[in-house]
Amino acid sequence: MTLKDMNLTNQLSEIQVNYNPKIKASDMVKVITSKDAYECFKHIWSDKINYVEESIMLLLNRANKVLGWVKLSSGGITGTVIDQRMVLQIALKTNACSIILSHNHPSGNLKPSDTDIKLTKSIKEGGSIMEIALLDHLIITDEGYYSFADEGMI
Repeated sequence: MTLKDMNLTNQLSEIQVNYNPKIKASDMVKVITSKDAYECFKHIWSDKINYVEESIMLLLNRANKVLGWVKLSSGGITGTVIDQRMVLQIALKTNACSIILSHNHPSGNLKPSDTDIKLTKSIKEGGSIMEIALLDHLIITDEGYYSFADEGMI
């Protein structure tokens, strides 16, 4: 049997993409500085900030207003895995023009690891192909943060 002879209607899955914002653009939080981003992350971070490593992403429109946030991963004491394809997939699905990544270090150490640096570079490069800017990557603790952008690492 060839494709021409088959009834493909029941054998093909429809893909739907939706993004339904809950607030008006005029009411969205605007992120201008790394401190603004840190304040956003602190308000949405779980109470596990000192217990397990997690990663959260902010998605922004052209005016740097926050469209929303998403938890990318939750790991163990010393690491969490961020799937770069998922990062870009989510950004595309929400029509985000830019993103800000974050993850915590339960140890309180704000110094980025080699893995943190490589991941940041890779996501920046992947996003630039699709015109999705990586504005910053923050390493956060409950006492402070490290900004890749402020340190000239982006």
